[in-house]
Amino acid sequence: MELPELLVIHPAPVFIIHQQQFSQKFKLLKAYESPLSTKHFLQTHAQSTKALICYGKSPITSDILRRLPSLKLVVTASTGFNHIDLPECRRRGIAVANTADVFSEDTADIGVGLLIDVLGKISSGDRFVRTGIWPKNIYYPLGSKLQQYSFSP
Repeated sequence: MELPELLVIHPAPVFIIHQQQFSQKFKLLKAYESPLSTKHFLQTHAQSTKALICYGKSPITSDILRRLPSLKLVVTASTGFNHIDLPECRRRGIAVANTADVFSEDTADIGVGLLIDVLGKISSGDRFVRTGIWPKNIYYPLGSKLQQYSFSP
């Protein structure tokens, strides 16, 4: 059975990490490894390319979309779509998918961690000690506890 083709113009970090898994399910068309220019690579695979994967740093413009007349799906390994020409995709009936809120919980965790760090003066206290001035200037303002604050959504 022939694997479906997946065009990769510029690899997203997640693609590089999981490239082996991708290659088991798809025939990978790696424009970034080709000696051809992107324009010529797209011309070579124009009729066979039905899906492509991208990310925020690889814009999918109307020019790229125009070069891929058989394209049916654009998947972005990012949460946003601002690097994809959505009106052109809509006009051509090309489905577009993203990772939606895959990073939401991690972003919230980092936000809480940073809040605790700032309130408790953890990083600034660490820098104060590492500068070596703390034996001479023993005063350093104490941090706050998170429990003194109330937060509402």
